[in-house]
Amino acid sequence: MKKVLIDCDPGIDDALALALAAGSPDLDVVGVTTVGGNVDLELTTANALALREFLDLGDVPVTPGSAGALLHRTVRAGHVHGATGLGDVVLPAPVRPLSDGHAVDFIMDALRAAPGEITLIAVGPLTNIALAVRREPRVVEWARELVIMGGSYTRGNHNPAAEFNMLADPEAAAIVFEAGWQVRQLGLDVTLSALVTTDVLDRMRPLGRLSELLVPAAQFYGVVTAEGGPAIHDACAVAYVLDPSLFTCVPAVVNVETMGTYTRGMTVTDFNLRGREANALVATSVDVKGFWDLVLGAYGRLGRRLG
Repeated sequence: MKKVLIDCDPGIDDALALALAAGSPDLDVVGVTTVGGNVDLELTTANALALREFLDLGDVPVTPGSAGALLHRTVRAGHVHGATGLGDVVLPAPVRPLSDGHAVDFIMDALRAAPGEITLIAVGPLTNIALAVRREPRVVEWARELVIMGGSYTRGNHNPAAEFNMLADPEAAAIVFEAGWQVRQLGLDVTLSALVTTDVLDRMRPLGRLSELLVPAAQFYGVVTAEGGPAIHDACAVAYVLDPSLFTCVPAVVNVETMGTYTRGMTVTDFNLRGREANALVATSVDVKGFWDLVLGAYGRLGRRLG
């Protein structure tokens, strides 16, 4: 089993990513940490707590982290994810409490206790990861690898240049990319291929209680047709950990723009290394059929377990 620690800002697609992890017997989720992003920290944390119980993740610790960006104004995406962050989904109130402490400490302590064993999966703004790296540089050595959903080498989504997670805290993203590890980056270039279609939606509907999360979440972003619909971005990061062969990845040097008037948050990607060491493996394509077979297989297992 692969041990993973998921840093997230639930968020519709975060919820679908957590569902993928919960339905995958090859993953051991050692913790969930939260960050302010899609909605405010109080809501992302409340959603993570509710999802832990709804998805039957047991006693996996849920630890809150950073409420906002390191330096600049808060950027949110409630217009995309709805006022609560989960669109039209209403989950039962959780019973289990939050873990004590702060996400940054949890990340450092978990990696220190199991060096080389835990993969960090970050699917929100990178504030918690950046603070952990700044406080304890050996995090870079202790992590098995870092896999993120964020950025793009071709386009933005929150603005023409920047993907939301990068724009929400560009300074944190810059710290993370410059920390000395090779970031596995699943950006918009591949996640916008992971589209919910009517066929995908039809395969979600029979999954019992789980469908009460999957179906409204998958439809909330936009209209679903036979040709395509909303992308479930964050699930791509979990899918990469489960099966990297689904993705074509290319070594690159990635720098995050922190100063540009129109390009702040842009991940400036150079595939021409010119003798430099790559700081990222950037996903450039995905086997869409294989991706959905993996995701829907996991959802099916989880759906049968939940009833």
